[in-house]
Formats: sequence, C-alpha cells, structure tokens
Amino acid sequence: MAEVSTGSATGTGSTGERDRIVAPSADEIERAAEAALRPKRLDDFVGQRVVRDQLSLVLQAAIARGNPPDHVLLSGPPGLGKTTLAMIISGELESHMRLTSGPAIQHAGDLAAVLSSLEEGDVLFIDEIHRLARPAEELLYVAMEDFRVDVIVGKGAGASAIPLALPRFTVVGATTRSGLLPAPLRDRFGFTGHMDYYSPEELERVILRSSGLLGVHLEHAAAHEIAGRSRGTPRIANRLLRRVRDWAQVRGDGRLDLHAARSALEVYEVDPIGLDRLDRAVLTALCTRFGGGPVGLSTLAMTVGEEAETVETVAEPYLVREGLIGRTPRGRVATPAAWEHLGLTPPPPAPGSATWTPGPGPGSGTLLEP
Repeated sequence: MAEVSTGSATGTGSTGERDRIVAPSADEIERAAEAALRPKRLDDFVGQRVVRDQLSLVLQAAIARGNPPDHVLLSGPPGLGKTTLAMIISGELESHMRLTSGPAIQHAGDLAAVLSSLEEGDVLFIDEIHRLARPAEELLYVAMEDFRVDVIVGKGAGASAIPLALPRFTVVGATTRSGLLPAPLRDRFGFTGHMDYYSPEELERVILRSSGLLGVHLEHAAAHEIAGRSRGTPRIANRLLRRVRDWAQVRGDGRLDLHAARSALEVYEVDPIGLDRLDRAVLTALCTRFGGGPVGLSTLAMTVGEEAETVETVAEPYLVREGLIGRTPRGRVATPAAWEHLGLTPPPPAPGSATWTPGPGPGSGTLLEP
C-alpha cells in the first residue's frame, strides 16, 4: 500500500468557483471525502482508456525490470482524476508516496528538504507543478535527470556546492495548464498523459461504483440523470451523488431514484445540462438584455453582478465548451443552442447588422460584418 503524506497539496480555483456545486476544483474537506471513493488499482479506474492503457504498459515494464518507471506528467482540467492516478501509480509499484504542490514550494530549500527525505523507488507527486517557483524548478531539473541535489554551504564568496546523491524515484506531476510548463521541465517527463472529459456512460459507471462504496442503492435511471448534469467531471458527479443522497435521506423516502435525483438537483439549481445559477444568469442576460450580442465581457459581468474575471474564468469555459456562447473580437455572442436551451426565440437580425456563423468546434465561429 502507498503511504501518502498530505498537508501540502492545495485545491485549485478561486473562492467563488469553489462555492459552486458544479465547480471542478475541491478544497481540503472535499478531498478528504473523495479519499474513500478513490480506486486503488488501475483496473478499477473508470474512463481515460488511452491514458490508462499507456500507463499500464509503462508500469508493467518498470516492475518487470525492477526499476522505478519514467517520470510521469498528467495534464487536463481539474476533477478528472490526476491525483487518483498518481496514487494508483504508487499502489501499483507498492511504493511510498510523498504528496505536495507547486504553490507550497516557494524556495529551492523547500524542495531539497522533500527530495532528501525520499527513499529508493518512492513516488513524489507534485500537484499544479506549473506553479513551482523558478529556483525550485531549476533544482528539480537536476534531481529528475541526475538524481542529485547540490546543497549550498556557506554564503558569499566562500559558498560551495556539495552534491548530494538521491535514490532513484519517480516524479508524478499534475497540471491543469500544461502550456505554462517550461520546455526543459516538460522534456524530463518520460510519459505524458492528457486527460479528457468523461462521457455520460463513463460517469454512470463512476457514480454507480461510488454509490456502492457509500453503501447506498442508486437506481440506474438516477445515475443516468446525475451523469448528464455532471459536466463530464467525476468530481462533480460524486458531489452531486452525495447531495442526492442527502435529499433522499431528509426529504424523501431514502430511495435514490429518478425522482430523488431530479428533486435534489432542482434544489441545488443544477439544470439538465449541468448549468447552475451563474451560467444561466450569463446566458439570460446575453439573450434578453443584449439581443444575443455581441457584448463586451465587462458589460456582461456588470449585468449579472459579478467580476469580469469571475465570468471569464468560472462561467465561460463550460458555456463555450457546450457551444452556448461564442467569443469574438467584438464581444460575446449567444449561439442558437443558447436560445434553444433557454426556450427563447432569437430575434430576426436587424438590417445591416453582423451575423454569427457557427464554426466546427464548440463556441467557435465567425462574426460576419454586413
């Protein structure tokens, strides 16, 4: 079993984002609740078939050779299971695991202390690795490649570097923004896996498995309903499952059926495609007050009573991914799907006005000038 040292890893996302029931990030309290639901072996991990198969090959080969595997980089949006996979790697290798995060390591000495405590074959998991301080990052380069750290003794002209050999270990880095990783750091990872959003069918399997671990019976129709509102993210799916369980216990008859699922998610204002209050407020303002746009971000944010950064980083990503909003140089525009979801009829374009032509991807398109 892996031995996990916690306390230095942090959840991601702003306070406003974490307050939402559909936020993909998690705080320490929720991470503790998630621990009981995490799969311990790769065979039990649901979804991410490509990454799972590739990682299985890497681990099996390393175990057969009796050596630690290459360093592993896991990238993708929050809530998809990067931390879970890191723990699975440690479990499959039957090694100890040290868990920390980029923001927690602000000085090279902080990282040197962590590295010097590792033993042969250990796994060092660094969450949000793109947020490492530059001095720590440069120290990590040498540690990952040469398995040594240079300890500086003394100060000024009399300072000297004493190389300290490290046992062979495996770094597992997780990042939600792989583009911010410096090339020298990215190149030191022997395996890189990108994690994508889950399909509703995969989320159903996640939810049914979690309900069994929670000791409750969840009907398949209820699992299907929760999966469709979980925004492709297992963390959100498990969170909604716990809220449905609460509703069934307090206001229902204890059964986690379709009625309980729909009633609970109505209480928490999560609609059939996973939009919450903020998402619908943005869409409604865009369609009813601005005729579908284009409208500037700051104006739109002021209309819904939020900061522009909150709208841009918290609400917009999912709305764009679902093809409900388009981003153009002149501002945000509502797509036909947005009008349809709100049950509204888009107004006919005014003579001489620009028109929005959807593109091939979600939220993409062109604003055609008259």
